[in-house]
Amino acid sequence: MAIESPAAPQRYEDSYLYRLRHSAAHLMAQAVTELYPGARLSIGPPIENGFYYDIDFPEPLREDDLAKIEAKMKELAKLDQRIERLEVSRDEAKGLILDSTIPGMGEAVSEYKLQLLDAIPEGDTISFYNQQRTDRAGTFHRFLDLCRGPHIDSTKEIKNFKLMSIAGAYWRGNVNNKQLTRIYGTAFETKEELEQYLHNLEEAKKRDHRILGKELGLYMFSPRVGTGLPLWLPKGATLRDVMVDFMKKEQIKRGYDPVVTPHIGNIKLYEKSGHILTYRDKMFPFMEDEEKETYILKPMNCPFHIEIYASQMRSYRDLPVRYAEFGTVHRYEQSGEVTGILRARGFTQDDAHLFVRPDQLLDEFIGVVDLMKTVLNKLGLTDFRARLGTKDPNDNKYVGHEDNWTAATQAIRDACAKMDLPYFESPGDAAFYGPKLDLIIKDALGRDWQMGTVQVDYNLPERFELEYTGEDSKPHRPIMIHRAPFGSLERMIGLLTEQYAGAFPFWLSPVQIAILPIADRHNEKAQELALQLREVIYDTRALRVTVDDRRETLGKKIRDNQLQRVPYMLILGDKDLENGTVGVRSREGDLGAMTLEAFLNQLPS
Repeated sequence: MAIESPAAPQRYEDSYLYRLRHSAAHLMAQAVTELYPGARLSIGPPIENGFYYDIDFPEPLREDDLAKIEAKMKELAKLDQRIERLEVSRDEAKGLILDSTIPGMGEAVSEYKLQLLDAIPEGDTISFYNQQRTDRAGTFHRFLDLCRGPHIDSTKEIKNFKLMSIAGAYWRGNVNNKQLTRIYGTAFETKEELEQYLHNLEEAKKRDHRILGKELGLYMFSPRVGTGLPLWLPKGATLRDVMVDFMKKEQIKRGYDPVVTPHIGNIKLYEKSGHILTYRDKMFPFMEDEEKETYILKPMNCPFHIEIYASQMRSYRDLPVRYAEFGTVHRYEQSGEVTGILRARGFTQDDAHLFVRPDQLLDEFIGVVDLMKTVLNKLGLTDFRARLGTKDPNDNKYVGHEDNWTAATQAIRDACAKMDLPYFESPGDAAFYGPKLDLIIKDALGRDWQMGTVQVDYNLPERFELEYTGEDSKPHRPIMIHRAPFGSLERMIGLLTEQYAGAFPFWLSPVQIAILPIADRHNEKAQELALQLREVIYDTRALRVTVDDRRETLGKKIRDNQLQRVPYMLILGDKDLENGTVGVRSREGDLGAMTLEAFLNQLPS
């Protein structure tokens, strides 16, 4: 029986919060024009977590000035200024922009507004938003801004806001244009939401994977290696290995076969797949060999797996074929878009491609989603929702016949219904070759992350003319399923670092146990104990144990290992050697002396 899936979440652009933040940007601009005569306004839109306004100030603005602007905003907000929309002709608009009696307007300060007006296509509605008041002395004040909206009704609704920071921003994002001052702010409907957001920001700073990754010795970047290309250090490499081992074990249980493919490929492969049409700007510069053949660093693995499938004749009895690879890919992200390992230029996908018959599609898709849920549960990421990314009928980036898109989209709907998995549909979020189901994870700070994905693809098998021989001895076309439960190792490790603030679950921790001998005379026993523990198999792998035999005080050793988020510390002293015990400390505190057997028995299951 089909389930009733939730409606798609309200678009941010349609929400009251969006309008509130848009009006807060105007309120900030009004405050600036009253505090800084001669300031020239450009644009001030809402953004995901707040708003900003780009302004050309007559004198440089400092972070200290934000408090003054914020105080003025609060003063203006309380005046209950009505926010009214004015629709005008182009000539009327130009007249308002050049009206020097309106703060922020006039020929001397309106060069940016005039350019914005010129950019509005002929026939489109031109609108301003007006805020006005009369003060106690009877003086009339007016603020007017060229804007398409939408906005709220009154400034008195803008109560819970905060100016966050300033930055430089080139006019229209062009480095050849003048650099303006961008003021960032945020606003919420309630005081509690604002306070929670500010608290989460502070918490996010503490959890920033870029900082923790360095402190914990997980990975590093080198300018001599290049932007967005992480170098994994021993602890980070261990963390990757643990995750890879876990995934390989799960894939073996589900009948996947491993494959390995090159890091470069002939451009003809990507011309055939169609990726060259949609991914060209994300591909690194092309390379040409002595035979004038062009090669590229691979941005994705699927065309290689298709070639492996196509390398031999297939019978209906051979399907499904499931190829899995931890394939490193490279995509040319703009330097300003690179964010630690969350968005890198080189990353490793836990990639797999399944080639299935139509009668197998439903069960195989369900099997992939089950694997994704198993992965997330193991990682402790249990708060997630499903999004069905469908084709945007108004976009021409997609390839393939409409019948294939309809069949693929319905297959995902049917699979979700059979799994009783609620989902919402999001037009435009499909891959260029087919619809997909993404799992959107909510982390410990309430942030959404799009991680695991599974896609149904009728089109690449058609482009590559893939076949299998059916029971009727005739050729048939397989269907492809693309999937990556982690998304990429880099992105998932970045998320987990922030989710757990570096204190990874015991099974995942790069170092699980640190042995702390109190004095040099205990070092030999500590090394023997480490060898003994490394023979213990925990969650299919040997325990990961270090010995901290530095000539430091016990207190310093404890503090340093706590900062490294080591789950357990075993302290060895004279009494422990006499009694056959170890002193046990966890991240939570002192657990007292116990035998080694008792310690092992209390490890997390």
